[in-house]
Amino acid sequence: MQNRRSMIGLFAMLSIATLTSTAQAQGRRQAAPGKEPPHPPKVGQEAPDFELMNQEGEIVSLKALTEKSPVVMLVLRGWPGKQCPMCSRQVGEFLSKKAALKDVQVVMIYPGPAELLEMHAKEFQGNKSFPSNYHFVLDPDYKFTNAWGLRWDAPRETAYPSTFVVDQNQKIVFGKTVISHGDRADVATVVAKLP
Repeated sequence: MQNRRSMIGLFAMLSIATLTSTAQAQGRRQAAPGKEPPHPPKVGQEAPDFELMNQEGEIVSLKALTEKSPVVMLVLRGWPGKQCPMCSRQVGEFLSKKAALKDVQVVMIYPGPAELLEMHAKEFQGNKSFPSNYHFVLDPDYKFTNAWGLRWDAPRETAYPSTFVVDQNQKIVFGKTVISHGDRADVATVVAKLP
C-alpha cells in the first residue's frame, strides 16, 4: 500500500512538472514573435495619416483616399528574406473579389529595408493587375510600420500582418493584427465591417 501511495505521489509530481514545463514553453513561444508586441491604433481612434509612394512614383496619402471613400488597408510582410506565401494568398483573394470592394479604396503596404525594396515589390507584384481603386505602396525603412506600431522586430520579420477599415472621417472601424503569418482577415470579414 505504501509503495502504491509513493508511486501515485511520484506520478502526480511528474505530471505537475510536465504541465509547468509545457506552459513555460508555450509562454516562450508566445513571447518570441518580436521584441515588442504590436500596438496598432485601436478601433474608434483616428487613423494616423501617411504618405507612401506607389510603384509609379506617385504619393498615396490616407487623407486623400478617405476623401473619396472608406479605405481598406492590408499591411503585408514585405521582404523578410523571401516573398511571403500568406501575403500572396491574401492579396490574391482581395484581387479575385474586387467586385465586392469596388466602392472603397484598397491600400496594400509592402514594408522593408529601403535597399532593394522596389525590386522585391516588383517581384511580389509580378503580373498581378490592380484595379484603379487598389494602391500597392512601399514602406521603405518601416516609416509607416513604426508609426502604426506594427514593426515585427525579429530575425526574418518586418511587420505584423494587419488589416484595417478606415471610414471617411478617418476613423478606424475595423482592425485585425496577427502575431503569426496566417489567420488574416478575409474579404467577407472586411466587407461586413464597411461603413
